[in-house]
Amino acid sequence: MLLRLDKTDTRPLYEQLAAAVRRAIAEGECRPGDRLPSARDLSQALDINVNTALRALRDLRDEGLLEFRRGRGVTVAEGAGRRSGLDIRVRELVAEAARLGYSRSDLIEMIRGTQ
Repeated sequence: MLLRLDKTDTRPLYEQLAAAVRRAIAEGECRPGDRLPSARDLSQALDINVNTALRALRDLRDEGLLEFRRGRGVTVAEGAGRRSGLDIRVRELVAEAARLGYSRSDLIEMIRGTQ
């Protein structure tokens, strides 16, 4: 898995790292059960603070894309490929709604109205 961050990007580095891992999962570069580098290894390879890498990994764990297991490290969760694609589309929808002037609560109401 080759990850690159753009230090001129205005997004926080942890968001860029999380997005890069999401993309790798969505594109099949990382499959369920695959082991990811440790936060320390990622921070050294990408020249970022280890806490920045940990935050990205924890966010992905909280989204259900990664699993942390003692002795096994960080692995891609079962079903992560399907969920990652949906997460990307949801983030794009939220960004587009914000661009058009809609708040998250407006978007939630729109979604509730389609049920």
